[in-house]
Amino acid sequence: MTTILPEQIVQLSDNLSQQLISVARRWSPLEELQDTAIAEVQLVRADAPTSFHCAVYEPCLCFVIQGSKTVLLGDKEIVYTGPSYMGSAVYLPVVGRIDHATPEKPYLAVKVSVDPQEVAGLILELGDTAPPAGNDTICSETDCGLKSAPMDARMQGALYRLLSLLDSPEDIKVLSPLARRELIYRALMGAMGPHMRRFAASDSQANRIARVIYALKERYTQPLKIRELAATANMSESTLYHSFRQVTRMSPLQYQKKLRLHEARRLMLAEGLEAATASYRVGYESPSHFSREYSRMFGAPPRADVIQLRAAGTAPQTA
Repeated sequence: MTTILPEQIVQLSDNLSQQLISVARRWSPLEELQDTAIAEVQLVRADAPTSFHCAVYEPCLCFVIQGSKTVLLGDKEIVYTGPSYMGSAVYLPVVGRIDHATPEKPYLAVKVSVDPQEVAGLILELGDTAPPAGNDTICSETDCGLKSAPMDARMQGALYRLLSLLDSPEDIKVLSPLARRELIYRALMGAMGPHMRRFAASDSQANRIARVIYALKERYTQPLKIRELAATANMSESTLYHSFRQVTRMSPLQYQKKLRLHEARRLMLAEGLEAATASYRVGYESPSHFSREYSRMFGAPPRADVIQLRAAGTAPQTA
């Protein structure tokens, strides 16, 4: 039997880190969020630190290969430095800032979209072999809708195999689903596993809140009705409010407002809508009220913000 010494494990991890940096840098020539030939995979590169930017995380795994980033979820701050990764269990409005990046050592990150049903199916297949979900505490000091964890050599290897498919596009259709499945498996079997299992378990408090978040996302333009949301989760209104705040670090009303403003911003950028039209489209009745809340969130009135974004030529980043 061959024994792998600790120093050999460190060497293996260092080699994998360099390989990941090489392939990620090769396929992210621009300083922005970039699509790839693998539909569920996007790359981010930045050659300098950034100011805080608003974004909405979808269910995903975000891998920081090089550099570091600070993410604010309500009153919670998460700093993750490469090589590490973060899991978003639900749709979450966040504020993020790239902290360390230079042209010589750019910030490099990979976002892999994850279908919660895919996670639930894999957990079912694993049965008792996966780490237990632990207690039903939804969001402790270190665990809520977002969780970070270091990348070990196995996770780095799985990520490298996925990104390497970009160099052989003829293999992507067949092999990318397998490579993504391995990434999810590694997350489930590691430090991220209990967190993912809590949100996937149909009888858990976390899963009930995930259903509420999905309902809010689907009906964000409609007036907020806490009673209906509580019925969706089979909770009392007070329990819903408390549990929702644990997962998202904000109230349901704050969450809905952020979704509305993000979508209005997208409509103005992508479809060229005027601010008043966009405000009505996302559920605001008063354009002036919309403009005040938009300015408070994005730091500038709608028209000025959109002009600035278009001049910069970059889209809001998420990874």
